[in-house]
Amino acid sequence: MSKENKEPNFKFRINLYWVYAIVGIALAAIAFSSGGSSVREVPYSQFRNYVDSGYIAKIEVVNKEYAEATVNLNNKQALSEIFDTDDISKLQDVPTLKISIPSTDAFDTFITAHPEIEVTYTTRKDYFDSFLISVGPLLLFLLLWFFLMRRMSGGAGPGGGGIFNVGKSQAKLFDKGSTDNKVTFKDVAGLEEAKQEVQEIVDFLKNPKKYTNLGGKIPKGALLVGPPGTGKTLLAKAVAGEADVPFFSMSGSDFVEMFVGVGASRVRDLFRQAKEKAPCIIFIDEIDAVGRARGKNPSFNSNDERENTLNQLLTEMDGFGSNSGVIILAATNRADILDKALLRAGRFDRQIHVDLPDVHEREAIFNVHLRPIKLEKDLNVDFLAKQTPGFSGAEIANVCNEAALIAARHNHDAVQKQDFLDAVDRIIGGLERKNKIMTAAEKASTAIHEAGHASVSWLLEYANPLVKVTIVPRGNSLGAAWYLPEERVVSTKEQMLDEICSLLAGKAAEEIVYNHASTGALSDLERATKIAYSLVVYYGMSDKLPNISYYNFTQGDYSFSKPYSEKTAEQIDSEVNKILQTQYQRALDLIRQNRDKHQALADLLVENEVIFTEDVERIFGKRPWVSRMEILSRESAAEKESASTAEPSETSTDSVQAPEAAPTSSEEETAS
Repeated sequence: MSKENKEPNFKFRINLYWVYAIVGIALAAIAFSSGGSSVREVPYSQFRNYVDSGYIAKIEVVNKEYAEATVNLNNKQALSEIFDTDDISKLQDVPTLKISIPSTDAFDTFITAHPEIEVTYTTRKDYFDSFLISVGPLLLFLLLWFFLMRRMSGGAGPGGGGIFNVGKSQAKLFDKGSTDNKVTFKDVAGLEEAKQEVQEIVDFLKNPKKYTNLGGKIPKGALLVGPPGTGKTLLAKAVAGEADVPFFSMSGSDFVEMFVGVGASRVRDLFRQAKEKAPCIIFIDEIDAVGRARGKNPSFNSNDERENTLNQLLTEMDGFGSNSGVIILAATNRADILDKALLRAGRFDRQIHVDLPDVHEREAIFNVHLRPIKLEKDLNVDFLAKQTPGFSGAEIANVCNEAALIAARHNHDAVQKQDFLDAVDRIIGGLERKNKIMTAAEKASTAIHEAGHASVSWLLEYANPLVKVTIVPRGNSLGAAWYLPEERVVSTKEQMLDEICSLLAGKAAEEIVYNHASTGALSDLERATKIAYSLVVYYGMSDKLPNISYYNFTQGDYSFSKPYSEKTAEQIDSEVNKILQTQYQRALDLIRQNRDKHQALADLLVENEVIFTEDVERIFGKRPWVSRMEILSRESAAEKESASTAEPSETSTDSVQAPEAAPTSSEEETAS
């Protein structure tokens, strides 16, 4: 290694706070150097005594306001009495007294009586004090203003520091060849359709002639829409890593400032920089912060600055100016509140939906996040994918991290299957509260409640299959029932009614056993009521209000009234109450018909605190419709076998397959 490489690369930079410190030190030095121990301010009466005693040799009257008297150096008694020393060398300067003159005439009369004292009259001007009095307040105001502007404009970084840069763009630039946090499509698991859409954008930038030769135009923008944690920002980073073009990244909130015109100015500056770097990509994360729909009534809008910023963004994206080679990517999880002018073709030509991953995509995501983790041998990743229904990519990453932490806490050499199951329980249900003290009566009541959920869900055809039931407190819940729901796109009325019935089964079990209900059914009632309202109001599945949906009427920003009359509201309440009461009575009947089995399950739960599917199956027997599915599977297998022995032209491809097992979810009971 050369000598130049060994030396640290130190750059001297002047900080504004250093200037403040230097000015403060200079002012303090001036203040302390303005006087010394050889200058003493004394009262006028004491001064008269010194004059009468012959201690004073010379007097100088300044501006007729005060006098400076020089002490007689030959009079050691004077030096000893006034300055407590008779050695002149110990004094810093000529020993002097400073006296405020009460009256010029009285002072002249007194001094005239002492002709041996030399008296002079002078006029002095303190230019420094005059400067501070006249210019000081203005300088203080400017320094304060400069400091506030620096703080509010984001510091002294490039494009954001200082008064004159407050309107500059805050975008972070990843230029060609940048390796800072480089992400490629290999790091994005799942999202195959979304990756295909953005891959075309990368191809447009790398080889535009392939498309323009046929008369096509490069898309101007793409909007990534999906729930939080599904990988929208990660997908945009992958585009930046794959495309060998400059990439501007910023958040929608970076445009919003308290100063009028700053947001629009930053939009103009962003697109000016992008045109200079074209072809390039602009990525705006959480665009709903600036792209919210504009109000029809301006009097209700308290932030016109946001609308001005949006108007400027619309103009830059598709105005009279040319933005050739500039492609805009944006991400949001609230596409329903965006302005319609922002979503039209010509601005965002494509809307790429980034949905929650299915079981196969979750398996691919697990494989990505499990790379740096030390795993036990023969760990089934497909099993982990089936145990995490509805999990986003970010939640799967959290599961892997939690599993590693739990394994380290238990001193395991590798992360085991049980560690992942505990991590899923920890994320969904909360931390296990081992110090939560429950009385025997509370434990029995919770067991009756959870056994009610487990019994009814086992007896209903469309209820989700049970995985386990626990009465160990987690988070705010005293117990939980864990299910394995089917991953389906649409749901039928029967499936939703069975879900309501299983939710109300816990309260029904308490009423049958104890003849009263507790507050533990709070979350059950909330979820059941929400499903019932969605049946009536959104999906039009009620008897009195069929084929009517009020869903779209509630999406506006200024919906001050309900889109139905009071009479219709009464019918909605009546229908919701009818659905809830019917399913509650259904749950009561099922538990009464299987009272002994329900009690046996509750006793087992009190004894073991956790029960699994095998325990419920041993008490209730196999579910009857599962047997029907097995019959269909056997019939399908027989048809395939017979078709395989037939002629190729007579081969049949029709088959009925059993639904795939889906991952785990939970139903929690909140203790109030």
